[in-house]
Amino acid sequence: MSEMGSTVYTVPRVGRDLAGFTTRLLTPHESHELLGLGCGITSLVRRATATVREVAPPELVAGRRRLVRVVRSYRPRWVAIFGVGAYRTAFSRLNARVGQQDALGNSSVWLLPSPSGANGSYPLVDLTRELRAFYSAVNQS
Repeated sequence: MSEMGSTVYTVPRVGRDLAGFTTRLLTPHESHELLGLGCGITSLVRRATATVREVAPPELVAGRRRLVRVVRSYRPRWVAIFGVGAYRTAFSRLNARVGQQDALGNSSVWLLPSPSGANGSYPLVDLTRELRAFYSAVNQS
């Protein structure tokens, strides 16, 4: 992830095919393999939670600050953030919608729905469609 062309994902779980970013489905303990693909994964909050409701707003804001430091350090071309509600709170963007957001420094930002199975408002087929839109944006830049 040290190259300028890398991408940072903030995602609580890795167990999804990242819509073309990987050649196969990865398990959570294989997240290190993404580095070889120019991708990295981190979380806004450094503890397991069942839902975003378990996370206090100050934790999300602190996570945003840490993410900004990570982005400054690695200088990825793209940052994908999973979880609209968490993003809205962490970045004080209450009307944010899925898709491209304001940049973090020189890194483009794309907001995606949470991949959690608890997110009934985004079935897997819709999540995959949004991931493919992000994939397309990354490959066009």
